[in-house]
Amino acid sequence: MRVLLDTHTLLWAVFRKDLLSNRARHLVHSQRNEVFVSAVSAWEIATKYRLGKLPKAQALVDDFVPSIQSAGYVPLPISLEHALRAGRLTADHKDPFDRMLAAQAIHEDLALISNDEQLDIFGVRREW
Repeated sequence: MRVLLDTHTLLWAVFRKDLLSNRARHLVHSQRNEVFVSAVSAWEIATKYRLGKLPKAQALVDDFVPSIQSAGYVPLPISLEHALRAGRLTADHKDPFDRMLAAQAIHEDLALISNDEQLDIFGVRREW
């Protein structure tokens, strides 16, 4: 299965595995799955760290790319197609990070691993 980690799922996979559901833990750690991490998660984590909302994320921010690669995750850049799809999503959801993750999941045909039920308004395949 090809899956995309929501930002909180990535943070929990790194810092608090106990917060992941059993299903999410299995999907994240199964060798049979291709696990993607979006550039939008790097942006969101770095932004929230800078604002003081994620003070414990310094090590991840400082070493983001090697950290996700050593975990076996595949980096997913933001493309023009992703940006256009995110901008065209008609659902009333104001979080730009969530909009981009939803657009990427839809465009790349990835299941989005997230406990955020509000993402369902975009029509994503959400697993938790």
